[in-house]
Order: sequence, then structure tokens, then C-alpha cells
Amino acid sequence: MKVIPNLLVFFFDLFLAIILVNGSTSDRERKQYIVYMGNVPEEAGISAVKEHHSLLTTAIGDEKLARESKIHSYGKSFNGFVARLLPHEAKRLSEEESVVSVFENTRRKLHTTRTWDFLGMSEELQKRNSKAQSNIIVGLLDTGIWVESPSFNDKGFGPAPAKWKGKCVTGANFTGCNKKVIGARYYNLDNALDPNTDQKSPVDTDGHGTHTSSTAAGETVKGSSLYGIAQGTARGGVPSARIAMYKVCWSGGCADMDILAAFDDAIGDGVDLISISIGGPSRSYFDDSISIGSFHAMKKGILTACSAGNDGPYQGTVENVAPWIMTVAASTIDRKFVTAVKLGNGMRTSGISINTFSPRKAMYPLTNGARAANVTAEIYGNVSACDYGTLSMKKVKGQIVYCLGSGGQDYTIDRLQGAGTIMAVDAPMDIAIATLIAGTFVVPEVGIKIDRYINSTKNPQAVIYKTRVVNTSTAPFIASFSSRGPQKITLNILKPDIAAPGLDILAAYSELASVTGLPGDRRIVPFNILSGTSMACPHAAAAAAYVKSFHPDWSPAAIKSALMTTATPMKTKSDDAELASGSGQINPTKAVHPGLIYDLNLSSYTRFLCKEGYNSTAIGRLIGRKKKLNCSTIRPAQGLDGLNYPSMHFHLTNESSISAIFRRTVTNVGFAKSLYKATVHSPKGLSVTVSPRVLTFSRSHQTRSFTVLVKGSMQSGASILSALLEWSDTKHSVKSPILVYKQFPPLF
Repeated sequence: MKVIPNLLVFFFDLFLAIILVNGSTSDRERKQYIVYMGNVPEEAGISAVKEHHSLLTTAIGDEKLARESKIHSYGKSFNGFVARLLPHEAKRLSEEESVVSVFENTRRKLHTTRTWDFLGMSEELQKRNSKAQSNIIVGLLDTGIWVESPSFNDKGFGPAPAKWKGKCVTGANFTGCNKKVIGARYYNLDNALDPNTDQKSPVDTDGHGTHTSSTAAGETVKGSSLYGIAQGTARGGVPSARIAMYKVCWSGGCADMDILAAFDDAIGDGVDLISISIGGPSRSYFDDSISIGSFHAMKKGILTACSAGNDGPYQGTVENVAPWIMTVAASTIDRKFVTAVKLGNGMRTSGISINTFSPRKAMYPLTNGARAANVTAEIYGNVSACDYGTLSMKKVKGQIVYCLGSGGQDYTIDRLQGAGTIMAVDAPMDIAIATLIAGTFVVPEVGIKIDRYINSTKNPQAVIYKTRVVNTSTAPFIASFSSRGPQKITLNILKPDIAAPGLDILAAYSELASVTGLPGDRRIVPFNILSGTSMACPHAAAAAAYVKSFHPDWSPAAIKSALMTTATPMKTKSDDAELASGSGQINPTKAVHPGLIYDLNLSSYTRFLCKEGYNSTAIGRLIGRKKKLNCSTIRPAQGLDGLNYPSMHFHLTNESSISAIFRRTVTNVGFAKSLYKATVHSPKGLSVTVSPRVLTFSRSHQTRSFTVLVKGSMQSGASILSALLEWSDTKHSVKSPILVYKQFPPLF
């Protein structure tokens, strides 16, 4: 049907007029907003729920609609609520003096054995403090848990610790907890579930939450493997600790309002540490659910470990950057998964993957995308990349197919009844991905040889062998996918903080999920191999729990400091230096005896937030101050970064000249009488002066302060200068990275 042009113009003008009169669609659409109000009111007789309703009624102007609009009230560990609001109502609420921030509810994403031996924690060492470990509760915000896993066997466990106040909520495929998994809840405040994949209970239908839980605190399970791959003993970092699962992630993602509800409960339930392998774009500390929740956890003595993100190797991608969070990058251990390939001409090569399939024949027919093209249909994709819809089943069936790229070709070839796939990937080759059918990923140079062989003979053949484990000597190094700094919120705080194993980790898995999660995958396993900063985070959380079992009175900042200052340097250093690794890879056994710690308390963070320019009233509500806070009347934060942080970072913007002062205070937790001397390792062009260079202690818990003056210039074309400050008493080595980063203006 042909439309008259003038008529189109008429309707367009009419549409514009309607918008001008009534406002845009977005202005008339109610969305979910989180209204954050800081600390729980301490005044007697104040009901948070009533206060929330009163605020809503004032903002909306209709009591009935206000009641219908509210979704949830927070009030156990912090104050706030979630409601469906129009933009102007949200703005009106943000102007209320009792409100710290108002931000839209968004959905975040998941950052998806032998490890502990590599980190120096043998089974014997892990058992050293098992009684204290048994009183530690690790809380995880994740996809749920499969309690039936052997990693959560409660044999030998006594009752839950007396401090535990949590619940075990039952539901679909989840009949209850045990003495190992002592708590489980689920959160879905907007009731948006996919009936095909989600189950309304704490049960794990994804596998992610089971994997992270067992990595942190799973029981010892001998003979664990994925179809014989990576066979050994699987165990968590603190196998005697208890687990509390807070399910906040569903097939549609992890909602901010659910994350805050889980934090609200977890803090009140009595967990000792929180591990959260979830992330999203960095936002202001008061507009970020994980930042808010972890701040209130810190106030109660609970350290929160968070994954740094999987958007590496690009700079400026690190997530979960609040200074009270321990932000964890993903590093490697001393093994990799190699999948061998043999061609019909005798050529042998190998790629990286997790291929659980053993060949049933000596050789299979081999083809490529171009030869297997579906010439009878219109093609809208890249044939060489084996894009969906470009290949003919007749030409693929029973054959191994060589493809360019890594866009799910194994799924495509499986649907066409192919025997396997070899995928050439022009990207870092450090991560082994499980394939739906026999498959492996090879570098482009190898791919060219395979393609050349295919095109040189009438009957090309190949076979893909089952994956085997190969030991490496290059670990630890930072995984290519691990997000890098610098962070975008507080430029002079180095993030990530630390690294932990996150590449090719074997751990428990849910039997409601398949190995790959792809349609058609019928492999249900008790253990699976996954990669991501999601896997690194529970390693660091477990290391923190291990340290806490020896030092139950240490603050979250003290535990984080101990892990950072005793970390192992990267064996293979990334070009991004500490922007990738933070202070290095966790060394839990050394962290138990760090010698000195950089401690922080609520007053430290208050001064820091004032220095960062946050509103005095908002800070006062955040920390729960009864009297009105005035940043101008409190002692200002000292130094460039304004925080007693274990690392030091100077972010240059336009200038090349370097001049910065860092002020630090250390607490002696080593020998009562001790003397520490400073040693600086710095590159050409960077001068680092420490004053004083000697710190003398006469008793335990004594503090000493020092300054670090950093001067120099960034040479043309350089963007990173990396130095190291080390305090040593001959028994302890307390290391702090010093990083100067120059940001270049964008090219376009």
C-alpha cells in the first residue's frame, strides 16, 4: 500500500503535538526506583515503613496510589525503599532532606581443587584452625545453591553458630538446609520470573552459585573431576566454615533492589564475610546497590569481596570500586587445558578448550564453512565463520567443521548433526571453554594451515581428542578477560585491589544445569570447570575468612590490608601492571602474619567522603550520625587520596609532571618490639621518598605514620610508571604498589 507523503507529514506533526502537550512516554511510565535513606533511625518510636509511606504520599500526592506503588521497605541494616515512580516523583523524593539518593533499579550480570595447593594452602594447613573456621559464616549473593552436592556434606558439623539469626526458605526443588549450608533465601521483588528456567526457591538452576559457594567453603571431595579432566581433590578455602546463600540472580539478571534486600538480611543474619560475583557499570557510591550494601556491612565488621568484571583486557573497565570493597581480579594457576587435533596428512596440533568427548573413530571427514555452505538458500551471515543459517546439514552431518571466530559455532554444528568443530580465534588464548560437541579453539596461524589442508585434498580428515591437563611455569598472570583499572569514580584509588585464581576452576555444580547451559546439552555433572572474576572472588573471600579465623577482632580493612601487603607478584607481568593485578595474587598463609596493617574505620571513610565532595547531610545519614554532620568542621583527610589505603595511585589527566604526597599509618601486629626499614623499587623517571625510612615499635598494636613523596615526569608515549614500597623487619615483608597512570585524551 502506498502512503501519500503529505499524509505522513500530517501524522508526524500530530504526533509531535501530542508529545508536547502530554509529555514523552518515558515521563508517563512508572519505573522501579530505589530510595536510599542511609542508616536505620535510632530514635525510639520511628517506624521506617510509616516514614516511607509518608514520603511516597507527599511525592505522589495520592495515598492509595502511594501504597500501591511501594514494592519493598528496607529497615534491618539500613533505611530505604523501592517504589514504582514517575521521573518527576523520583526527583521530588531526591530533594527530601531525609533522602540520601534516588536511583533507578537496574539489572546486573554475573561475572562468569588444585587451586588451594597452588596458593600454598594444603589440606593440613586448612585444618589448622578448623574449630574457629566452623564459627565463620560466609554469605554469598548469587544464583542459589545445590545443597545435595557432596561439597556441602554436613557430616561432622555441629549446630549452627549461636550468632546465626538467618533463615532457610524452602520451595521448588529445595527441601531445606543442613549443618553446612545453614541459610538460604531468595529475592524476586518484581516477580519477574521465566517459568522455563527460574524456580521460586533458593535452588540453583544455573550452576554459578553452587560453584562459587564450594570454591569459598566447600567440603573436601576426593576424586573430583569433569569427565576425568582435572581429576583430584576439590575443596573450598575454608572447608570447615558455614555457608549462607542469598539468591538474587535469575535468568533475567540480578536486580539492584534484590541485591539490597539480600544485604539487608545478610548483615542482620550474622554472616562474617560476603562474596558477591556480580557487577555492572560503576556509579556514584550512593547510587550503587553493591556499594551501599557493602558500606553497611563494613560498619558491622563484615568484609565484602566483589569480582572486578570480565571486560578485559581493556583499561577503565573495572567494576565494584568502592574503597570499602575488596575488588578481585582473575589470575591463573599452574595448569592449562589442551585439546589435541590430528589431521589426515599427519599434522598434529593443539588448541585450548574443555572437550569432554573421546573420539569413537580414528578419523572423521573434515570440511570448512565455505565448502559446507547452504547454496540453495539466501545467506545473511558469514559462511567462513559458520554463522547460523549459512551451512547445509547435508554437508555438515558427521563431519568436523573448521570455522573462523568463536560465536557459538559448536551449537550451530551440533544442530546440523556435525561431529565436531575447530574454531580459529584471533584473541588471547588463555581461557578454556567447554564445547557442546567435540571442539577446540586454535590460533589463526594454526587455522590457516588447517584451512590450507582442507583445500588441498578431496577427502580431508581430522580427529579431535579429549582434553588433557598440561602444567605451566608462567603462572600466576592475569587472565585476559579480567577487567582493568583505572577506575572511574575515585581516580586516585587503585582498583582492582588483589588477584585470585579465576581461570579454569573446577568446583561443585548444580544438577539442574548442564555443562554448557546450551539447549541440547544433556551432560549433568557434580563438578564443572568455569572461568571468570566470579571464580576469583570466592577465592579471595575464603582467604579473608581464613585470616579472620586467626584474627576474629580484625576490621574488614585490616583483613584486606593483610591480603594485599603479603600478595605474590605476578610471574608474567601484564602491560597494564597493577591496573590489572592490584597488589598481586592472594597468599592466605602469609596474610595470617602480615607484620603491619593499614587500618581504616568509619571516621576514615567519613573524612574520605567529605574530601570526595559528597553532601554532608547525606554522609551523616549514611554513617548514622545523630548530630548533623558538617564536613568543614571535621579533620580533613590527608594526602592525595585521603585514605590510609595499602596501595598508592596517582592518576594524571592532562599534565605530565608528577608530584604527589601520600600519608599513611601502619599498625604493628607482628613482634611487639620490632624495627622496619623502607626499601623502594622505582623505575627511571620516578623518584619516591619515604619519611621516615625507619619505623620503630615497642609494643603490639602500636601505630606509626609516614609520608611518601612521589615526583618525576611521564615520558612521551608512556602511560604507566610502577614502583614498590616495602617495609621489612627481616621476618615480615609489607609491600605496597605505587602506580602513576597518565590518561591520554580519546582519539575521536
